[in-house]
Amino acid sequence: QVHLVESGGGLVQPGGSLRLSCAASGSIFSINPMGWYRQAPGKQRDWVATTTSGGSTSYADSVKGRFTISKDNTKNTVYLQMNSLKPEDTAVYYCFARDTRTFWGQGTQVTVSS
Repeated sequence: QVHLVESGGGLVQPGGSLRLSCAASGSIFSINPMGWYRQAPGKQRDWVATTTSGGSTSYADSVKGRFTISKDNTKNTVYLQMNSLKPEDTAVYYCFARDTRTFWGQGTQVTVSS
């Protein structure tokens, strides 16, 4: 079992930045990959970014060039640095981790509004 806890969400003005964190605990040795999804009100959950154990990263086109995913293996934590935020980035952001199953965090709200 893998337990994921997100933090770092909040309210930010358009053009601002936030950094989300996702701390993993439990049976984490075989986890690969980890990353983020988001879900806006009334919409499906969409993939945002992924990082693998080998260090490769990938991004949805909607966030490419603005968001950066990184991982601190010493802390078993994945980060999502979000810059140049737009109102359409408003959503609940969910961390995920995958081995033979997919595990999810509880989500953290990000609101981009003036």
